[in-house]
Amino acid sequence: MKIQFLGAARTVTGSKHLIITDDGKKILLDCGFFQGRGAETDGMNRTFNFDPATIDYLILSHAHIDHSGNIPNLVKQGFKGDIICTNATLDLCKIMLTDSAHIQENDARFLNKRRMKRGEEPLKPIYTIKDVEKCLPMFIGINYNNQYSVYKDLKVTYTDSGHILGSGAVNIELTENGETKKICFTGDIGRYNGSILKDPQPFPQAEYIIAESTYGDRLHSDMAYSEQQLFNVIYNTCITNKGKVIIPAFSLGRTQELVYALDKMEKKKMLPRIKVYVDSPLSVNATNIMRNHPECFNKEILEYLKSDSDPFGFNNLIYVQDAEDSKRLNELKEPCIIISASGMADAGRIKHHIANNISNPNNAILIVGYAEPHSLGGRLRAGNKMVKIFGIEHAVNAEIIIIDSYSAHGDYKEMINYFDCQEKSKVKQLFLVHGEYKVQLSYKEKLTEAGFKNISIPAQNDIIEIK
Repeated sequence: MKIQFLGAARTVTGSKHLIITDDGKKILLDCGFFQGRGAETDGMNRTFNFDPATIDYLILSHAHIDHSGNIPNLVKQGFKGDIICTNATLDLCKIMLTDSAHIQENDARFLNKRRMKRGEEPLKPIYTIKDVEKCLPMFIGINYNNQYSVYKDLKVTYTDSGHILGSGAVNIELTENGETKKICFTGDIGRYNGSILKDPQPFPQAEYIIAESTYGDRLHSDMAYSEQQLFNVIYNTCITNKGKVIIPAFSLGRTQELVYALDKMEKKKMLPRIKVYVDSPLSVNATNIMRNHPECFNKEILEYLKSDSDPFGFNNLIYVQDAEDSKRLNELKEPCIIISASGMADAGRIKHHIANNISNPNNAILIVGYAEPHSLGGRLRAGNKMVKIFGIEHAVNAEIIIIDSYSAHGDYKEMINYFDCQEKSKVKQLFLVHGEYKVQLSYKEKLTEAGFKNISIPAQNDIIEIK
């Protein structure tokens, strides 16, 4: 068996890891978009450094676009196998991939107006809604903790990783030459004591682990203080400064956590009398899907549901779907909160909201999650005083505020705690993926101190043979 690391290798996005069996089967773990590097990212996503037609199966850890976003393109270029995931991930991919295609088509139309004026060739989307419709029948949804036979020598079991709705560690039993190898691909590892989802679940003993490392050098602030921090930002910006709070947030997970926090403030009569706009058709659909999967909820929110039947809806909360209604938000003069996708501020409606509000010092842009360093969100996190949006330079006069406690990724202590279920002596090799290289080097030291051995940080396209 060999493992080739095709994406999210010494970087965070573009998750793709290829298992090649001794008898020639090819199993792809995730097929995500690279994000945050503009034209370079676009080129990396349009082409694969392998032939999609040669892939036999795709096993998906969860629905975030940096893990699932390039599936329609994979199918477009020849993949014909099964796509295996959890049931909630299947439901989410139906809307998230459609939304991704819709954003690509809209962004292409917007950018092509400028390109035509400059006499440049028009851009085509990487894939269209028709390409998404073609790939969706290939998905197979399975329950957590139920072993699924992909074929006679490959069995898969998902355990809940607590990252987003439907996210799971992929636990593989692969039999070759009469010997069964046990592999775990963690996908993204969630946090403990979250507000909505269950804690990450222990996973079966593995010999080989492919593990995320996004926050391998960082400790998050206590989640217990996140709601107070959020309230402070809203009060200072909307009440004291009479400005707007603009929040780039992933449509799945982060948006619902923010709305749930605001719902609790509203219930306690703490929330100022201002409008809250969730400006993302995907967020509306994702929230509805979340409502349909209470089996993924933790005890806190299940108890809350006894007194509030809808934790994702309250007075003055407005879900915006229509594009014209979204544009009208930029004409508003009164204080308000706008939550919009994408979380890295690299695509979608949020780019327009930031462009229209970033130069006003009364406003605040609140960053509540990871942003790839080259993305717009990453540049704002880094403190850039000027940022380019849709080719136009903008002065960053709005206050940039970061609350990392809302992150859906575990910090290094939480990730190491996640591995407590493993007998370290039985882990033959641990591969770190989905992290910036400097962060991974730091995390490797911490894992070594915790007792793990044979830790590798594969580079892009590295092939490692498992004997």
